[in-house]
Amino acid sequence: MSEKNREEKRSARERLQQERAADRTREKRRRTLVVSAAVVGVLGLVAVVGLVVANVGKDKADSAGGPVSAPSGLTGKDALAIPVGATDAPSTLTVWEDFRCPACAQFENGFRSTIQELEKAGELKVEYHLATIIDGNMGGTGSLRAANAAACAQDAGQFAPYHDVLYQNQPAETDDAFAKNSHLLDLAGKVDGLESAPGFRECVDGGKHDDWVNKSAEAFRTGGFSGTPTVLLNGESVFPKKGNENITPDSLKKWVREANKGKKAGSTTPSAPSSIPVESTPAGTPPA
Repeated sequence: MSEKNREEKRSARERLQQERAADRTREKRRRTLVVSAAVVGVLGLVAVVGLVVANVGKDKADSAGGPVSAPSGLTGKDALAIPVGATDAPSTLTVWEDFRCPACAQFENGFRSTIQELEKAGELKVEYHLATIIDGNMGGTGSLRAANAAACAQDAGQFAPYHDVLYQNQPAETDDAFAKNSHLLDLAGKVDGLESAPGFRECVDGGKHDDWVNKSAEAFRTGGFSGTPTVLLNGESVFPKKGNENITPDSLKKWVREANKGKKAGSTTPSAPSSIPVESTPAGTPPA
């Protein structure tokens, strides 16, 4: 065999070895990606794809600073919280969210049954605060329109089921479908009695609570929150984790029951909202 033939065979063997090594590297990388994807899938709900970060410069607020038409039955500072659950429950979950926010929908749809279980047991009440950061970040008015419609549902005593319907039917973040009052009214048909409730349609079409929603959005913007959803258990942040522990349905139950140890479960349900919304005034303004 000539020296030239031996050199060609040696080169061919080296190329084959290099190709096999490259194949092994690619296979190792593929397996790593598969394993990583599986881990992400398992932890997806815990991560909830991260917070939707607030674009604080673009939200619109009620600049007039005058009285706003607030929905009925509100609680908390400046009457900005919509309460759900027993009023005397020993623990409080405070939730700031935006109906267009995908991470909010993942939180609500993933934890709904757990939260409702704790509410029904009198262990937890929830105070919902509405924000409109996606309107500012993406453009459009769907956050505002949906929040106003939810406030109208609060007047009719149907906030909780309508709130759930909105998140169960949330459009893509870039699709401003909630900007159409007609669509919001169609979704109200999924809640027994809401669409035909006295004043509900007029409240939605007329944007009756827009100024109140803007006031709530302003409170979110100036409250030092980083994004939605913001979830606080008895004032302590628990989303996406509490301390070093990720939030899951089981961990949320554990945290609530730890906080409630030795305390009596609540049993007092909120009084039904009146059909005529109360008027709220800016903070610091004395009542007439």
